[in-house]
Amino acid sequence: MANEIEKTRHATFESIRRVNQFGQDFWSARELGKILGYSEYRNFLPVIDRAKEACKKSHNVVPDHFVEYHEMVDIGSGAAEAARAAGVIQSIDYAIFQNHGYQGLYGGPGMKDIHARKRLKKGQQILDHMGSTELAANLFRATQAEEKLKRENIKGKGKANAAHYEVGRKVRQTIRELGGTMPENLPNAESIKKVESLSKKNTKKIQ
Repeated sequence: MANEIEKTRHATFESIRRVNQFGQDFWSARELGKILGYSEYRNFLPVIDRAKEACKKSHNVVPDHFVEYHEMVDIGSGAAEAARAAGVIQSIDYAIFQNHGYQGLYGGPGMKDIHARKRLKKGQQILDHMGSTELAANLFRATQAEEKLKRENIKGKGKANAAHYEVGRKVRQTIRELGGTMPENLPNAESIKKVESLSKKNTKKIQ
């Protein structure tokens, strides 16, 4: 009986595992709190604080293990749905699928390369540091990938990845034909999260 309970807990824990753009596993504190029986996230915060303290006492760098994470809707969330229908189910498969789209749009470099080129720190998200032009190009890539997967009824991870790469490549080609700046050459924008934080502070001052 104890073994069965342990298996169930492991399965539940695995079901909320996520993978970032570097292929690293991570878990959302909000989802983890629910699984551990905390009905409200605020009640789970003291547990996180104690975990951070334990991390510090064991001589580990806290930011390396606890990253401030804000829930955001992925660009082209519909493309995520279409990818699932095509057979891209696991988190790592979805990360690979997204990487193919980036490689097509950026002329070869994947998410890790783009992250390095932008000189972002560990935990910083690529999308948070894109200007409006670069963000729009990526949104167009994602939505067109969604349409292609649906329209051609593409099935299989390999075919879905190839389709996403092709869409990214076509968007890049269009930018070149229009005389636009390639996405990898566009300047970094100030972090969206930083802008949101400053906006909230200014709103409080006005009030």
